Amino acid sequence: QVQLVESGGGLVQPGGSLRLSCAASRSIFSINAIVGWYRQAPGKQRELVATITSGGNTNYADSVKGRFTISRDNAKNTVYLQMNSLKPEDTAVYYCRATRGIDYWGRGTQVTVSS
Repeated sequence: QVQLVESGGGLVQPGGSLRLSCAASRSIFSINAIVGWYRQAPGKQRELVATITSGGNTNYADSVKGRFTISRDNAKNTVYLQMNSLKPEDTAVYYCRATRGIDYWGRGTQVTVSS
């Protein structure tokens, strides 16, 4: 069993930045895994934000392209989401998901963008 723990959320003003972290309980990110960040705003469906493969290929939702960057540190079993130029519409609970044959989800971290 793999546990994913997100951290780094909080309250930030519009235009600000946050860096989210997703730490895995054991090494799964480096081989045959796709790791993604998803978010869910109140009253809305969960949506994809960004993904990164074991090979380092990344993919982003159109709404975050140019503002968010997903990256990975295999030595630390951690995937990051650097979020810049944050907007109020980025407010949501952000979840980490790792897929390696089986889907693993974290419990989420709240991001609130408000003045």
